[in-house]
Amino acid sequence: MFTGIIQAIGQIKTKDMHDKGAVLSFASSELDFSNVAIGDSIAVNGVCLTAIEISNNSFKADLSQETLDCSIFGDLSVGDDINLEKALRLNQGIDGHLVSGHVDGQGEVVDRTIQGESTRFKISAPQNLVKYIARKGSITINGVSLTVNSIDTNVFDVNIVPHTLTATTLGLLNIGNQVNLEVDLIARHLEQLLNNNKS
Repeated sequence: MFTGIIQAIGQIKTKDMHDKGAVLSFASSELDFSNVAIGDSIAVNGVCLTAIEISNNSFKADLSQETLDCSIFGDLSVGDDINLEKALRLNQGIDGHLVSGHVDGQGEVVDRTIQGESTRFKISAPQNLVKYIARKGSITINGVSLTVNSIDTNVFDVNIVPHTLTATTLGLLNIGNQVNLEVDLIARHLEQLLNNNKS
């Protein structure tokens, strides 16, 4: 589990594609790897990945074809910036919201405007995710825990404060960019419970 509070920005160091997926390595001088072991989970742009190799400032992970298809990793290249968060520990506070690291789909930035000191993004979501997105509810964009301001049909908007723009890769987003989306866990589980009660 994760919180959606990004701990560091890193870069894709290597990307080796193969017929069943890919092996990628990620580097960051800002993330403390001293307490990370092989087999630990690290969220990269909101995707929960398992570390298979670790060095002082980087780690390597396997990505399945399913992960490449469901996330924006298929379009990312060596040198691209990525958001990093180590897995939540039981003695750690939760400043964002509970995030599983299982991306539900991809959205697209359709508008970016300045509002006072903040930046407002409008994101189009896949139709199958719209029912999980609620005004003032939580959503994760590229691993960042955010609050939905409003939603109209399949387009929702979020306000990003200056600190989040600089502490994450969201400040690099432009109109037309694809993003990883994870909807609120509680919304998904409530739907499952309600569906089970109907049967």
